Amino acid sequence: MESARDRPSVGRTPHPARRAPTNAALWAVAFLLLALALLAGRYPEPGFLDPRILASDELARTLLLTVRLPRVLAAALLGAVLAASGNAFQMVFSNPLVEPGFLGVSQGAAFGAALAMVLGLRHDLAVSGSAFVFALAGLGASAALARRFRFGGWVLRLVLAGIAVSAFFSSALAWVKYAADPLRELPDIAYWTLGGLSGIGWKRLAAVAPVALASLGVLRAAGWRLSILSLEDAASFSLGARPGRERALILTAAVAGVAALTAVSGIVSWAGLIVPHAARLLVGADGRRSMPASIALGAAFLTVCDAVSRTLLPGELPLGVTTAFLGTAAFTALLLGRAVTVVR
Repeated sequence: MESARDRPSVGRTPHPARRAPTNAALWAVAFLLLALALLAGRYPEPGFLDPRILASDELARTLLLTVRLPRVLAAALLGAVLAASGNAFQMVFSNPLVEPGFLGVSQGAAFGAALAMVLGLRHDLAVSGSAFVFALAGLGASAALARRFRFGGWVLRLVLAGIAVSAFFSSALAWVKYAADPLRELPDIAYWTLGGLSGIGWKRLAAVAPVALASLGVLRAAGWRLSILSLEDAASFSLGARPGRERALILTAAVAGVAALTAVSGIVSWAGLIVPHAARLLVGADGRRSMPASIALGAAFLTVCDAVSRTLLPGELPLGVTTAFLGTAAFTALLLGRAVTVVR
């Protein structure tokens, strides 16, 4: 029988009396970082914009409201969805090493965007729409394959199907890159796969925000069920859950949100893997508290990463590079501190 130490866990569970203030503090920090990121930039000079000049400087006001504000909101929404989805995946699969791209979602989105570029469909909506369609196709293919496998439990079959679908889309993306024009198309494909929010505006944000917010709503509401669904099917059923149906609903909501935002941001890694660990380390493994903590931390993490990407150097860094650098550093620190327990 699986022992308690074999279950996925992150650090120690804090005393219950400390949890609510910790979550409130996380949300306060997230909103503070959003405000600071909104003021960070290179106009009128590198650093933080003085809010007092907004009344007299029309260019600064326009820049703040039409360029920085939608980008900061998109970064926060992207981080919140990736972290919430990562937390849901890790609890549903009882595995602390899975993340939102686990079922071929990210790889499918990358293939869809690259395919649209090579076919000459270079309009933002065409690229984003193709990425969204193939991201959902990755989920559908993984689920269909898992149903046809004849060995192992549902979770194991879904894991194996996700590996196969991810590998398929990765190889398909390599073929598309090989066929792309090296001067006109390949640089755009390479930049998109590195992730970034430089092209985000109110129109593109409005197109994906409803799906992303609906995804967050479902995941937040399902937080109290995640602890039950992380158990074996028989145990979950005995506690009143319908494991297959509820897990399918949670995974579909998570993937829909990730697919919608990946369609406009490109591939952004590590946020969905590392942020849920940090959230559970701070507030405990109970989904009722780890889910809102993951949302707040994810929003803060991506907001900071995006601000660093656009302000650190004269030229903008790809967002995926920044998240990978900071994410690997944080993950290594957690491993060195034995804050991550791997399921055996």
